[in-house]
Amino acid sequence: MNKTGADEGGDGSSGDTAQQPEDKTPAGKARPSAGSIGPGWTKVSCPCCVSERVEPLVVVKLGEKVRPETKRWLIRLIGAPQKDGGAALLAHPGEEASGDIIVISAPRCTLLRATEELGLCKTYCNDNMEAFSYNDRDNFKESDNMEAFLTLAERQYIIKYELDGLRAQRDLRIPGLSDGYTLHHRDNIWQKLRSAGVIVDTFPLHNPDKLKDLSEAWYSGNQLVQPLDSVNGYFGSSVAFYFSFLDFYTWSLLLPAVLGLSITYFSGEVQSEVEESLSGSGEVTHDEDDSGLAVSGHMIQAVFSMLWSTVFMEMWKRRSSSLSYRWGTLHLAERFAEPRPGFHGDIGVNPVTGRVEPLFPDWQRDLRMALVSVPVVGLFLGLVVLGMLCFYWGEAQVQELQKDWDSLLSQTLVYMPSVLHIVYTNVLATVYRIVAQSLTEFENHREESAYENHLTAKVLVFTFFNYFAVLFHIAFFKQDVPLLRKRLASLLIVTQLVNQVTEVVIPFLVDRFISAPHRTEHEDDPEEDKFRKQSTLPAFPGLFAEYIELLVQFGYLSLFSCVYPLTAVLLLINNLTEIRSDAYKICKLFRKPFYPPVANMGVWQIAFEVLSFVSVVSNCWLLLLSPRLQKMFQEGGMSSTNILLLAVLVEHVLILVKVVLAVLIPDEPDWIRKKREHIEYTSMQALRQQKLTSVES
Repeated sequence: MNKTGADEGGDGSSGDTAQQPEDKTPAGKARPSAGSIGPGWTKVSCPCCVSERVEPLVVVKLGEKVRPETKRWLIRLIGAPQKDGGAALLAHPGEEASGDIIVISAPRCTLLRATEELGLCKTYCNDNMEAFSYNDRDNFKESDNMEAFLTLAERQYIIKYELDGLRAQRDLRIPGLSDGYTLHHRDNIWQKLRSAGVIVDTFPLHNPDKLKDLSEAWYSGNQLVQPLDSVNGYFGSSVAFYFSFLDFYTWSLLLPAVLGLSITYFSGEVQSEVEESLSGSGEVTHDEDDSGLAVSGHMIQAVFSMLWSTVFMEMWKRRSSSLSYRWGTLHLAERFAEPRPGFHGDIGVNPVTGRVEPLFPDWQRDLRMALVSVPVVGLFLGLVVLGMLCFYWGEAQVQELQKDWDSLLSQTLVYMPSVLHIVYTNVLATVYRIVAQSLTEFENHREESAYENHLTAKVLVFTFFNYFAVLFHIAFFKQDVPLLRKRLASLLIVTQLVNQVTEVVIPFLVDRFISAPHRTEHEDDPEEDKFRKQSTLPAFPGLFAEYIELLVQFGYLSLFSCVYPLTAVLLLINNLTEIRSDAYKICKLFRKPFYPPVANMGVWQIAFEVLSFVSVVSNCWLLLLSPRLQKMFQEGGMSSTNILLLAVLVEHVLILVKVVLAVLIPDEPDWIRKKREHIEYTSMQALRQQKLTSVES
């Protein structure tokens, strides 16, 4: 949708709204109410959008020095019809006309038009899910009741979507600001106001009643099943997909955990290796009871991990498609979107869309990536290597110390290099994420999807190198299985403890003893004060770190669990608490986030699948290092070349098995495929009918 800035002096509203008694504060000033549409809300031009209730959905926090005329102009812009260059939303100035907040809601027609633009599916009169059409809106169930038709998260995101799409149609001076902040033709208005300090923040409002009900059903009780539909309704499908994947992944760990415990319990060899990894001792005493077995526990674990990772990902894709149908995101629109708010360039005509917008040559972006992004990413990868070298040096020093001074203290110090290296990698990862965001912003991508994909790619490359480089080096170059096992045990235990402390304990203590006392609310407090108190919560940092944590876990399990069968057990214990801690965190410790509707996990799903295939190479190589297999090869008189060729053959066979499994397990259930094809067919028919109608008229 093309939206352009309203004129400086225009009223920006037309039509009448239902008049209600004026809602006054003790000081005699009108304030917004969640239950009535009192004076102060911008008017609507469409009779069907007149309502007796206005639900405050989003708050815009203004800068301290914003002048009243600037706030009045902004309210007119937000409330102006789209044909006049506004956002066609409802805006209220708050308790005071000169205050620092603007409360925003959305009328019915704006919500319905945006629903069609986003490509959301809703329940049709025949109880099937259909791609929503504004022209056919009366045949969709609950289309006259926005609170039932759209989820809270969808309504709030639509407001953000409309505000982010505001663009100036012509050069325009913003009242109350200097000429240096003049809006030029096709400038993104919201981005300009942010850079000018007019808008400090834009955030969706929590609904206390709905949040309380969700909390009780999610993490406060003893429920084992997550209320995913409620999570989708309150926080959006992006958050719901993450928690659905976390839930599916956690329960899928039961089978490898049982297998790992069984192997550890029944295999004397594995028992002694686990004791070695936990004690730090370099001496291994193998149990003679396993000597007669042709197949060791490590072999079973390796083959199982490779097959389990494939079946797990294929079953998740089926579950994901079912959820996207249920949540109405199966047929999200693929359209030539407006440029993302941070995109900048010289104004010109887009040769594809024909719209006047900022243009930025691809060669300049490629040059920035080649000359700036790639070297900086390479620098951080070099820091990873430096940390790895320091880890090896520290490991050697500690081993020498233990030989000269064998005591309880020296055995404790054996783990010190691993602990310090884990802390180093976590700090480096945190710094790198900030740098990666700056680099991706500097590259100046036009579409939001391109920005997210490049940012994710940068972080994934670094993450894989940062977390797995040492393990691969130990396995493939040093070929030191005991050291690999000890390192993996350290990572599983220390990393999870660090994550729990940094992600839950510290934020909880800060919230409990620092932030909470300043957010004490009373029932008779004005609504605006409650809105401002929500703004004191820190912004939700996003799901990036959560997905990275799961990806690293999945890597430990699929790539290296054959040398440490208890990997799945430790991950299962961690994730059972992770589900509740993450739920508590997003509900209580942070401001409510905006999230767009999504149909799946996006690039994260690809990352998990890549790790699943890399696991074949890793496990085949680790099996070659097995003392039992090496003894068998020696007794059989096989040369090193033949052993390597055999390993390559086994690797290709296992990859073929994984491919066959992926083909035999469809990505979506048959009924979902039929529903998707039906939605595509009806959408095509509706478009054809719309074209015929426009031609006849």
